[in-house]
Amino acid sequence: MSLPAVLTLIADRKSGPLKPEAIDMARALVKGNAPIVLSPGEAVDIPCPPPRPGSANITTIRATLAPYRVDALLLKTRGRRRAVLVADMDSTIVTGETLDELADLLGCGEDVAAITRASMNGELDFETALEHRVALLAGKPASVLEQVWESVTLTEGARELVQTMRKHNGRTALVSGGFTWFTQRVAELCGFDENYGNELEIEDGKITGRLAAPILGPDAKRDHLERLTSERGVQLRAALTTGDGANDIPMLASAGLGLAFHAKPNVRRIIPTQINFASLRAHLFAQGYHAKDFVTD
Repeated sequence: MSLPAVLTLIADRKSGPLKPEAIDMARALVKGNAPIVLSPGEAVDIPCPPPRPGSANITTIRATLAPYRVDALLLKTRGRRRAVLVADMDSTIVTGETLDELADLLGCGEDVAAITRASMNGELDFETALEHRVALLAGKPASVLEQVWESVTLTEGARELVQTMRKHNGRTALVSGGFTWFTQRVAELCGFDENYGNELEIEDGKITGRLAAPILGPDAKRDHLERLTSERGVQLRAALTTGDGANDIPMLASAGLGLAFHAKPNVRRIIPTQINFASLRAHLFAQGYHAKDFVTD
């Protein structure tokens, strides 16, 4: 009989392979069975009993493994594969913050970045922060958007995550507080089924400093999650969400598996399931996928 819980360990491949001693320590903490290799030197599943009073919790496990740059996820075995993926864009599916990079090229980068940090850390509400940042771009040439796009880099594992879930009949959506100018292009590059963002108003080749539609903020991200699961005919527990900022917290907290991905400190304080070292490939290992089953085209 399979055990009802599983501890998944994923190493940061850039820092070296998953060490046997890290696996042994984790197995001892959860009194787990022999590890099941998901990717040699990168990820394993350790079947284990469910957490009980007095047993090691995920915070203790994560802290024990942190020196090895290993992420740990303690999850239920049942229902691991998710039917819906909703992902943030900036600093999640792509490595940078597109609005900050746009502002840098336009000469107002420090001012915009300061507002971004305050917003992502939850010190300033998202809508106010976005309006203030966009206003700083007023009168600037829209042609610089192409320059930013040339420098956009996908996070490792982004296409693998989206394409693998789609192959297994998952519905995938990119839902961002960034601009649709970028979400459309990133979604096409990764293969997302849908994408949503904020529409930057452009007139006569210049950025007006205004948004052309209602702001897509934290509540709207959660609303898209609820709509997508409803349309897919599944409950929220069948969804996977991922993001790094304060505006992602509602959708991370609502999904069956919400992963704080290299997230801001206030997000990590609230969301217990975290990927702090590994790439987006971790989202597939969390669902029990083996690396040999990833779609890598």
